Amino acid sequence: MKKLTLLIAVLFFAISGAVAQIHDPVKWTVASKKLNDKEAVIFIKATIQDGWHIYSQNVGENGPIPTSFTFPASKDYTLNGKTAEPKAATKYEEVFKMNVGYFKKEVIFQQKVKLNKGTTTVKGSVEYQACDKTQCLPPTDYAFSVAIK
Repeated sequence: MKKLTLLIAVLFFAISGAVAQIHDPVKWTVASKKLNDKEAVIFIKATIQDGWHIYSQNVGENGPIPTSFTFPASKDYTLNGKTAEPKAATKYEEVFKMNVGYFKKEVIFQQKVKLNKGTTTVKGSVEYQACDKTQCLPPTDYAFSVAIK
């Protein structure tokens, strides 16, 4: 009887752990390219699992949580403009009563920087929300850093 109870308890915890797994449908990678001695561009790539999407940076008021980038101030570089994104797919979302821009599968954002030093490390973070047809995950932050040589 004790063995049966132990077996049931082990199965219960194993199944509970499998059900409670955290979804992580977006993987981020970061790279840089030095354009010349004074400029570089940072490439921030999201690889998104099939069936999931993230929203554009350009979402209207009262819409879903847009993707946003934050770069702390640095004496080694300054941002050159806003973070650029490719043209987003658009669909009407009834819950927001508006057209919403989004990305599926893969998207590469780009941030140009002016260099005050020849080599530096650019740090930043991206906040985004991943959704599929049945759910939206809570907003998530991803911190990154990339060396520019």
